[in-house]
Amino acid sequence: MAKTYTVAVVGACGVVGTEMISTLERRKFPVGTLVPLDIASQAGKEVAFNGKSWTVKEAKEGAFKGVDIAIFSAGGDASAVLAPIAVKEGAIVVDNSSQWRMDPDCPLVIPEVNPQDLDWHKGIIANPNCSTIQMLVVLKPLHDAAKIKRVVVSTYQAVSGSGKRAIDGLKAEASEYLAEGKVSAPKAYGQQIAFNAIPHIDVFQEGGYTKEEYKMVNETKKMLDENIDVSPTCVRIPVWYGHSESLNIETEKKLSRKEVMDLLSTAPSIKVIDEVEKEVYPTPLMSNNEDLTMVGRIREDFTIDNGINLWVVSNNIRKGAALNAVQIAETLIERNLV
Repeated sequence: MAKTYTVAVVGACGVVGTEMISTLERRKFPVGTLVPLDIASQAGKEVAFNGKSWTVKEAKEGAFKGVDIAIFSAGGDASAVLAPIAVKEGAIVVDNSSQWRMDPDCPLVIPEVNPQDLDWHKGIIANPNCSTIQMLVVLKPLHDAAKIKRVVVSTYQAVSGSGKRAIDGLKAEASEYLAEGKVSAPKAYGQQIAFNAIPHIDVFQEGGYTKEEYKMVNETKKMLDENIDVSPTCVRIPVWYGHSESLNIETEKKLSRKEVMDLLSTAPSIKVIDEVEKEVYPTPLMSNNEDLTMVGRIREDFTIDNGINLWVVSNNIRKGAALNAVQIAETLIERNLV
């Protein structure tokens, strides 16, 4: 009989937590017992999984006893308190917040990029930022082939990256604008997001960059290569799901468009969609039910000797959060680490 595991999902009632449970079911993860956990006010609610109803319990000390793997999507503050408790009670934690990402004692992992880092975990494994995940899934095969020196990345990020409040806020703003011709007040961010673009994600920090932008810089260096320079600009746009990125990549070795096409077409978790003569290329809408990271608009940069431009789209709630976390759990099993 195949081995099964007791899996806790912390933040089970949230947007990402709900997707984590769906992903466990969709990928037939060997869950024997599901332990959905959330804040006290959510305790007693029911979640569906594998044809059964499971009762949500409060995430607190004692809730992790008997749990093999605890997948967290509860925010950094909750993770800071609860993740060490879960480890103490015997669980391996896969955390989706930014709390542990740059902790030198915690692996930061994308299974297609650096699965070997799981081997030195001490109980807590960090799930990277959604924008970094889709970028590095694509950069990894190119870096292996030609060694990347520098990446200039501009992101076009969906409102679902900010949670349910932003999803509802975009809907409300769009409805009001279409009915009244204007929005009375922003309902999701500091500025109106409906029919707009906001070049501001997370808080501004040193040098005028935002925390989201520095995440892409620092996480790339931790997971792929500390010598890669990353110059990011992160923008919020009015789409529900699916982050898009424009990547300008400079490599040490020359890569032709065909070589890039071949490398990406055979790489794991990537779908190349690039027939510009037919207006076929990835868009955020195409990511709605898609686990793969999509790449298109592949072309050589004629302004430098070894440059490539790419357009990358991925579902930020799936691969950017829930799917990558579940893949980490799958990889722990594959490497006999659970």
